[in-house]
Parts: sequence; structure tokens; C-alpha cells
Amino acid sequence: MAPEASAGAAVDKTKIALPRVLRLWDVVMIVIGGVIGSGIFLTPSDIATAVPSPLLMLAVWVVGGLLSFFGAVAFAELGAALPEAGGIYIYLREAYGPLLSFLFGWTLFLVIDSGAIATLAVAFSHNILPRFAELTPLAKKLVAAAFVVFLGAVNYAGVRWGSRLQNGLTYIKTAAIGIIVVAVFFFAKGQGQAVNFVEPAPGPFDAGLLKAFGVGLVASLWAYKGWEAATYSAGEVKNPQRNLPLGILVGTVAVIVLYVVANLAYLYVLPVGRIAASEGRVALEAMEIVAGPFGASLVAFLILFSILGAANQNILCSPRVYFAMARDGLFFKKFAECHPKFLTPHVSIVAISLWSILLTLTGTFKQLFTYVIFGEWVFFGLTVAAVIVLRKTKPGLERPYRTWGYPVTPAVFVVAAVGVALSSLYSAFWNAMFGLLIICLGIPAYLYWKAKLVKASKP
Repeated sequence: MAPEASAGAAVDKTKIALPRVLRLWDVVMIVIGGVIGSGIFLTPSDIATAVPSPLLMLAVWVVGGLLSFFGAVAFAELGAALPEAGGIYIYLREAYGPLLSFLFGWTLFLVIDSGAIATLAVAFSHNILPRFAELTPLAKKLVAAAFVVFLGAVNYAGVRWGSRLQNGLTYIKTAAIGIIVVAVFFFAKGQGQAVNFVEPAPGPFDAGLLKAFGVGLVASLWAYKGWEAATYSAGEVKNPQRNLPLGILVGTVAVIVLYVVANLAYLYVLPVGRIAASEGRVALEAMEIVAGPFGASLVAFLILFSILGAANQNILCSPRVYFAMARDGLFFKKFAECHPKFLTPHVSIVAISLWSILLTLTGTFKQLFTYVIFGEWVFFGLTVAAVIVLRKTKPGLERPYRTWGYPVTPAVFVVAAVGVALSSLYSAFWNAMFGLLIICLGIPAYLYWKAKLVKASKP
């Protein structure tokens, strides 16, 4: 129970606890709503360009889904065993010590989730909204900034407000995929062709094919991003030992099914070459074939809400990481504050919102895309490996849920995470190196806060 504020000046806001108000369904909606953003509507063209064969294209989505599921089952064990606000930050701290966990939180703030929020804001204002209104370059930037401000304000006002918004937006985006699938398979009126599922055939299995598959896989993993974020809000989940792992697994499986079905719908009415040439408009082109301009406009309108929901998940969840870091004494002290009325980590929410706005004004969609994937998968691999490490170093830790397929599934995931990071380095070396530089810049920052912590602990 969070202490009540009888007088604002008398309350130490760094001691107020976050309330446990999120239910199982909220966790499921956080996962689904956070994963399904712009990716499933914009990314298929990138994947089809990388692997111009429908069988390989579908394989990329299936493998990306399996890897995400393997990660989810590992995160489920960690979340049930360590149900605290901060998620990955907590797991890395317990497995490897404070330096690696700090570097994750540092990178999450500067690149991973702020980059994801900025990328989604740019997709909203630059890719989709111009279909409905002609915008100048300045107007697009202002819309992207307003997008972030709106989400920051909602989540500042309370976790339940952020969760309600997340649930509603998730219903809308799931409906968008449902509309596409139903329209294509039930109302295509002979416009679909089953041959699109198998032709053209994949080329010979060689190094070039593996390289292309890796590029496509990186793009699919962007579309799957978000299943991990529910763990950041573990400190606000009711009965987290049950609801957190179950919510992560149910949500992840649901997304995989939706993604595969959506891609089958795209392929049914569009050959893979046309998907590759769609330049991020595959969902709109598929609906235009089936239902004309009105159908395409309807889906475009719904995609706006889908993007909004994906960004909302980031602002709803990731500030809990910086909040946990600050309460460990390893980040700005103000970030440890919990609002006495709204019971939210309000300073962390404001900070991530402002930084994300700055990225929208100075970065580009493709650059932010690369920064997010590289930095994220370095730490994803380390976190899933933490399941193995903690089994060895803390065998007595209570584990209400244990990783399915252990130790094979976490080992496969770790190998894949290394592969994704290397693929990112290969395909966009300098952008990925910029992400690595940001991680390394966290080392002197960590030493600074560590020194302050040591100094404060001395009598």
C-alpha cells in the first residue's frame, strides 16, 4: 500500500511505492498493444526486399516469432522470480551486478525505448498521417512532438489511465488486422491467388541466402519488439508470480498468430515482388485491391491508433526502469520520485518524453530503427542468459514459473541475439557503432553515480 500524502512538503516522494493495480488482462494488452505498432503494416516490404520469396518471407516471420517466444518464456521465469519494477534492469543486476544493469537502463533511456518512441512518432506523422492531410516538414515534426506529449500526459496522470488507453488502442489495432484478414479471405472475389504463397521459389542455399535471411530477420524482430516491456511494470502487477509470466506468454503467442495470418493475407492478393515495391504501404495496397480507396483509408486510419498504442506501451512501462535505477542510487535522484497523488514515476515519464521528442526532431526513421535493434538485442541476449546464470548462482530463488525447454530455448535465443547484433553491425555499421558508443559512454556515468553512492553511505 502506497503511503498517502497528507501534506505535500512532508512526504518523501522517493519512498512512495507504486501501487499494484494491473491485472492479467492488462499485462496481455501491454504485450499485444506494445508489439503491434507500425511494424506489421510497414515492415513486410523490407522483408520481401531482403528475401524475395514468399516461403522465405513467411519463414522470417515464423523464426522471428519463435525467437521472441523463446525470449518470452525466459523472461517469464525471471519476472515471476523477481517481480519488481524495472524488469530487465533487475534481472541483469541480480545476475551480473550493477554495472551491466546500469548500462542497460542507460541505453534504454538514450536509445532503445526513446528511439522506439521517436521512430513510432515519426512513422505516425511522416508515413501515415499525410494520407489524410498535407503537412509541411515543420508540421510533421510538430505532430510527432505532440504525439509524445499526449502519451506522456496520460501516463503522468496514473498507471490506470495509461493502461486503459493501452487496452482501448489494442482492441482497435487487433480489429485493423482482423479487418484486413477477413476482407482478403472472404471478400477478395477471385482477386487472390494461392500461387503467391509459393512462387517464386527460394534460391540456392548459400552464404548470400543466409545473409539476406539475417537482414529480413532483423526487420521482423523490430516488428516483434515489445513483449519484454511488461516486465518493467512488474512492481504494479497484481499477483505478479502468476499474472506476469502468463500475460507475457499469452500476449506473445497471440501476436505471432496475428502476424503470420496477416502476412498470409498480404501474400494472397499481392505477389512478393509487389510487396517489396510497396514501400511500407502493403496493408493499404492489399485493402485497396479488395475494398477500394475507402478500405485502404480505413486501414490507414486504424494504423494511426496502432502506432499510438505501441508508443504508449513504451511510455507506460520504461520509466519504471529509470525509477528503479534512481532508487538504487544509480541515476538522477529526482527520477526516484513517485507522484504523491497520481502514484506514477512522474519525473521519469517527463524525462523520457522530452528526450524522445528531441530524437524525433533530430533523427531519421532508419537511423533510429538501427539504434534500437542493435542496443536492444545485446541486452536481450544477456538477460536470457541470466536465466542460466541465476539457476547456478541462486538455486534457492523461488521460481513460480520455470522456462519451457530449458536450457535449449535460452541457449538458442542467446545465439540468435548474437547473430542479430552482428547482422545489424554488418548491414548498418556506423549506425550500430553509434549505438555501441552510447552503451560505452554509460561506463563513466556509472562510475560517477557509484562514487556518489559510496560517498553518501559513509558516516
